[in-house]
Amino acid sequence: MQSEPNTPQLPFKIQVADRVKRLPPYLFGKINALKYQKRRAGIDVIDLGMGNPSDVPAPQVVDKLVEAARDERNHGYSVANGLRNLRREVALRYERRHGAKLDCDTEIIAGLGSKEVFSHMCLALMGPGDTAIVPAPSFPIHVYSVMLASGNVISLDATKPDQFLSNIAHMAEHLYPKPKVLIINYPHNPSTTVVEKAFFVDVVALAKKHGFIVIHDFAYGDVCFDGYIAPSFLSVPGAKDVGVETTTMSKGYNMAGWRLGFCAGNPEMIRALATIKGYYDYGIFSAVQIAGIIALRDCEDFVIKQAKEYESRRDVLVDGLRRIGWETQSPKATMFVWTKYPSEWQQKMNSIDFSMKLLDEAEVAVSPGGGFGEAGEGFLRLALVENEHRLRQAIRQIDRCLKSEPLLPTL
Repeated sequence: MQSEPNTPQLPFKIQVADRVKRLPPYLFGKINALKYQKRRAGIDVIDLGMGNPSDVPAPQVVDKLVEAARDERNHGYSVANGLRNLRREVALRYERRHGAKLDCDTEIIAGLGSKEVFSHMCLALMGPGDTAIVPAPSFPIHVYSVMLASGNVISLDATKPDQFLSNIAHMAEHLYPKPKVLIINYPHNPSTTVVEKAFFVDVVALAKKHGFIVIHDFAYGDVCFDGYIAPSFLSVPGAKDVGVETTTMSKGYNMAGWRLGFCAGNPEMIRALATIKGYYDYGIFSAVQIAGIIALRDCEDFVIKQAKEYESRRDVLVDGLRRIGWETQSPKATMFVWTKYPSEWQQKMNSIDFSMKLLDEAEVAVSPGGGFGEAGEGFLRLALVENEHRLRQAIRQIDRCLKSEPLLPTL
């Protein structure tokens, strides 16, 4: 059917879903655009912005990937919840490292990195009207996975764990309807805050008392310093009754681009996640999973060595920042340094503008604290992904940049 010749044609408009409209503009967008622009111009940017490991996996893991990729049997669809031998190795490592016993058939699922299993777990648990308590400052996926599941977010300061627990209890007692999900993340990204095992004992007790579900993001559990060992949520009695924990091969094993992570714990929650994933994907490339088995089975020494490498870089970066007058704490875990930038610059510009200044004038990329919510304002997150020589160079360039523009004294 043809339209009448003189009928005006209205412009065709795409209506996106409300869940997409709820997402704010990507706060790191301007920084990334400038970084790519500088690199296209041939400028050497020292990139401390993203926790993207620059080191490589253990050689035997890469060798196994190549071997498995040459096997014609490994190129079809895999199983959505992960190869059983891979899940078995996850269970064995949990028992070795944390004393936690897991059933690899019902209490563990593999996914495309911990970010994917975390996001789909929120989708499996939450809907309109449901509320999640989220740690602040907030790694963006902790907030936006809830929003994409049509849930509501309450952000609570997680940098003082005891106060965090008190605030959780207060919310659970006074909010109606009660929060459905508690999201926790220790070692914490971005603030690097850590907890002891007793913290999780209290979390389990609160969850049972108030009837909320727990998701613990344990992405940085392998990257600890100064003898500190990050406890697993699942090492606490009763944890499997109330929640799950997500882990990843990205950090300790340097397998970030391989996209291999896990969710473990409560079997009903794992079953719900498996249902969601069954509709979304056909599993991880089998060769990656087979290589992951070798990593989990044979590469514990490699993980320890990599943590030592991050520890050495931490010392270089923290010492350098303190030397140029910054108030910087030395983290016990994660692959980041979370630091205040100088107060005189805080009075002049917010963390996003300050990060843009460092990128534009010092040619050092960092993550602005404001990108992790209001609780992160006044801070920067610097990733320990460059070698020690490059970290020292970054300090020199930052110092030179800030000294080149003297600030007027504050009245």
